[in-house]
Amino acid sequence: MRVNSENQEASPVLDKLKWVVALVLLVGMIWGNFYFSEPNPIYLASPLVRIIAMIVIAILALVLVLTTARGKATLSFARESRTELRKVVWPTRKEAMQTTLLIAVITVIASLFLWGLDSLIIRLISFVTMLGH
Repeated sequence: MRVNSENQEASPVLDKLKWVVALVLLVGMIWGNFYFSEPNPIYLASPLVRIIAMIVIAILALVLVLTTARGKATLSFARESRTELRKVVWPTRKEAMQTTLLIAVITVIASLFLWGLDSLIIRLISFVTMLGH
């Protein structure tokens, strides 16, 4: 029983260490990109080499993060979301066009109604203020 509790206690510490290492990798990647962007005769870091290095470091950091408890939960959520997205019944092109047209017509009608109401209120306020003079 003590072995399991020790593993459970070590896991959060290990997870935190993984997050720190991933963060250090990402910060180092950004620093290295800026540092090696200047032309220097000592090293010949072409943009292609920098891009490949950045991609490799980013993948390493991502893999490291995905091995943590929170990373595994996020990956599980993404998989479940993808499964749910496959269940969605998407509208046909005709249905989408009809719905868009209906919304456009309702918007125009509502706009005309509010414009007319606004004009009426302005005339009423003008009439009331003219009575006072």
